[in-house]
Amino acid sequence: MSNKNNVSHGVDWLLILLYAMLLCTGLLCVFMVEYKPDTDWIASFLGGKTNYSKQLIFIGICTIVATFILLADSKLFTAFANLMYAFGIVLMLATFVIGRNVNGSKSWIPLGGGFNIQPAELCKIFTALALAKFLSRQETDFTKFKSQLIAFGIVLFPALLSRLQHETGLALVYLSFFIAMYREGLPGIYLIIGFAFGVLVVATLLVDPNILAITLTLIAALAIYLLRRQIKRNKAGLYVIVAVWAVCVGIQRFAVPYIFNNVFECYQSQRIYMSFGKDYDCSQNHAVKKDKGNNKVYKPDDYNVRQSKIAIGSGGILGNGFLKGTQTRGKFVPAQSTDFIFTSLGDAFGLVGCLFLLLLYLFMLFRIIRVAERQRSRFSRVYAYSVVSILFYHIAVNILMTIGLFPSIGIALPLISYGGSSLLTFTTLIFILIRLDADRQMVLR
Repeated sequence: MSNKNNVSHGVDWLLILLYAMLLCTGLLCVFMVEYKPDTDWIASFLGGKTNYSKQLIFIGICTIVATFILLADSKLFTAFANLMYAFGIVLMLATFVIGRNVNGSKSWIPLGGGFNIQPAELCKIFTALALAKFLSRQETDFTKFKSQLIAFGIVLFPALLSRLQHETGLALVYLSFFIAMYREGLPGIYLIIGFAFGVLVVATLLVDPNILAITLTLIAALAIYLLRRQIKRNKAGLYVIVAVWAVCVGIQRFAVPYIFNNVFECYQSQRIYMSFGKDYDCSQNHAVKKDKGNNKVYKPDDYNVRQSKIAIGSGGILGNGFLKGTQTRGKFVPAQSTDFIFTSLGDAFGLVGCLFLLLLYLFMLFRIIRVAERQRSRFSRVYAYSVVSILFYHIAVNILMTIGLFPSIGIALPLISYGGSSLLTFTTLIFILIRLDADRQMVLR
């Protein structure tokens, strides 16, 4: 049999090794959180009733899925990219009809046997493929605004559906696709505008509205004074400065309050405000006004984050030891198997364990970037950068969230957090990339 017919030909085994190491680390973390000393750990692992036994089942399912992906023809992913995207959108729309409400989010479809699937997670795969398909078309000129607008639509439509499902964290993940688009020629002005908007939002939260408006006015006046000679020759500069000033004041005065009062839920706005040491008035929130006091308003404190930081800090340099984490074993941290799984590693293995996990992630991210840059096909390159962007966003936001440097928005730590949908999504993302890379000599469109 020739090498070209061998399924292992061209496969990046280093990337698979890093994937397997992260899977084992995640299973270990879930086990440390859920294990009870008075139970037979072997029986509980095989019983399918505990979270770590379910995670083992998920790993088995993901192994089968990964094998099928490696056996597949790479051309299938280009041929069915748009169809899979449409299927993902239909699944997301189906949640509004048959979806199950979990923790206030109607984004899950029940499969039976206690298992659920989250279409918004799976749609990240389909969005990455659809974006790669669109940008790799010969007729796509990404320097034109029309092509940029279509790419934005591909990315932002599932994000909008996620937001309507009250999955703000997942909706924000779709913004990571802009990194892949930037690599493919998206003008830097979009990133500058996005960054400036973020800075303006933070400034609105930190500074009194009137003081901020006066500050923006003084900055505009100073810019006009410094550019007075150019403005005398060409009035266009004055119009630009005035327009930018008006947009900034409008965002600060109207857009930001509207987002926090009408787009975010009360608890989401409160968490963001708490990250900046502020308190949010839930009486201004649209959901609270609509409810008219019929139900008790859920206004969270920073308990989750405080306990998370205590757990990580209690581990010190070397940690408290396997199954000896004081906070982990005491069940003090909420959502410790999912959103705050990173705390279990810090509690048990300390700074050393945290650095080990971060290095694994760092090696994986750099490996994927190297894989992306060696592709002949633009389809494969765009897809690879989409994968690394999604992974980076999840890793950065989740870890910053657990140490109190980012608002708690409920986002999984890749391959570590408990959950079948999340694990299947990241497995599929990574192994499609490995399959495409194995055929990197082909030009796929």
